[in-house]
Amino acid sequence: MKKLINLPDNVVDEALAGMARAHADLIRVESPNIVVRKDAPRQGKVGVISGGGSGHEPMHGGFVGRGMLDAACPGAVFTSPVPDQMLAATQAVDGGAGVLHIVKNYTGDIMNFELAAELARAEGIDVEAVVIADDVAVKDSLYTAGRRGVGGTVLAEKIVGAAAEEGADLATVKALCEKVQDNVRSMGMALTSCTVPAAGKPTFDIGDDEMEIGIGIHGEPGRERRKLAPADEITEALATPILDDLPFQSGDRVLAFVNGMGGTPLLELYVVYRKLAEILDGRGVTIARSLVGNYITSLEMAGCSITLLKLDDELTRLWDAPVNTPALRWGV
Repeated sequence: MKKLINLPDNVVDEALAGMARAHADLIRVESPNIVVRKDAPRQGKVGVISGGGSGHEPMHGGFVGRGMLDAACPGAVFTSPVPDQMLAATQAVDGGAGVLHIVKNYTGDIMNFELAAELARAEGIDVEAVVIADDVAVKDSLYTAGRRGVGGTVLAEKIVGAAAEEGADLATVKALCEKVQDNVRSMGMALTSCTVPAAGKPTFDIGDDEMEIGIGIHGEPGRERRKLAPADEITEALATPILDDLPFQSGDRVLAFVNGMGGTPLLELYVVYRKLAEILDGRGVTIARSLVGNYITSLEMAGCSITLLKLDDELTRLWDAPVNTPALRWGV
């Protein structure tokens, strides 16, 4: 194992300390390991929080700031944060207007967020939750009952965060998050495994001439293992199930998100985006907005995911709204 770390047990704490120093104008890091917007809580504003295992950076801590999340709860690498973190984050962002939990559909995340919500409600905080389950690859996985929550989470956090920033109430913010969930679909693939620092070895074995289609962000198995293929063929294998699932239809406008899994050069992600655009053109689907880069990763895994969100005027406007976080920034 070759990694830029000290002791595996300290990697999350040390990364959070570095993040706090690098982005002190935007965030603060509090015990027990929560990333909080610097000016939180804001009175009268709905708080928006999310969380999950570390190793997926910049999600979620990199999306804390104006126009996106108010707080994030990073667990150990590929491990759900604990209810104490989620409760502390909820308390830290409660400005009297309630708090929305955006939860990826992983069993540990759901259980712990539900417990934290119960504890927060007992303190008089109004808490709602929306589960993101946008992965079309498999119905159930090692970590979930139902579809996994993946790239759609980033888009939900941005859009919902913009609405909360504008002063929308908790019911409106929750309904908007559900609207994103209803209209977003994703699928990913891997060329390599990744190595969890505490394990010290790759999560799974894959041949030099193989790829995994439908991989999860923790290295979970996908739909199938195939021989390595050209980028255009891989893009077709990801885009077709996504388009057929909702389904996306001629005349739709979409946000097209090509995400790197951590070890894929931007050069290659744009090759994938180019083919995705051709596929959408062929179906009469218009790309109205785009996002390309490493936003929800799996440590150093080589691979990518594609996410498509069907847009309307409301979702487009909120996507375009100003955002100022360590990892996503425009309009400021």
